[in-house]
Amino acid sequence: MTRVLLVDDQMLIRAGFRTILESEPGLEVVGEAANGADALDLAARLDPDVICMDVQMPVMDGIAATRELVARRCRAAVLILTTFDRDDFLFETLDAGASGFLLKTAEAEKLIEAVQVLGRGDALLMPEVTRRVLIRYAGAPPVGAGAQADLTEREVDTLRCLARGLTNAEIAAELYVSTETVKTHVSNILAKLGLRDRVAAVIWAFRHGVAT
Repeated sequence: MTRVLLVDDQMLIRAGFRTILESEPGLEVVGEAANGADALDLAARLDPDVICMDVQMPVMDGIAATRELVARRCRAAVLILTTFDRDDFLFETLDAGASGFLLKTAEAEKLIEAVQVLGRGDALLMPEVTRRVLIRYAGAPPVGAGAQADLTEREVDTLRCLARGLTNAEIAAELYVSTETVKTHVSNILAKLGLRDRVAAVIWAFRHGVAT
């Protein structure tokens, strides 16, 4: 069962999200918060797997709340949900430590899929988001080009696959290994590079010239 915390200052939006998510077996909404500050308290008490987080809220916005959740080492994956398709929101939330970004105008199936993806530990980088990451870093010189020296050749291959937005199953098929081996490679990559999750690994790959 994937446990979900909803964070949005509009009650009707929370109610709609709850209805959508709880229509899917395996998803359970365990709490709701109207601002980022309340979300921090509920996350500590309820230990959700995924937090669906609005960006613009009173008291504490979603970006600040996400940054604080990361600082507190909250294990939940944060899915940013916003009505604004803006690059500044996208990169601020990713830099804060969000694990995914989805527009509120997305179809109900997309929301369910996003929560399921994050709940099982995969990244949620939609193709259009990956393109924006690429465009942002494509013209920048690599940072610390030798920083990937601690990664094995197979881990570098795995990282490049992550940067293309592939799932564990897709990476396993491409590299001719098991999904368990892929999970091990991903865990090693995150540990060696000191990164929180797969989204951070993708950003790292673009910044350091591993993904092009």
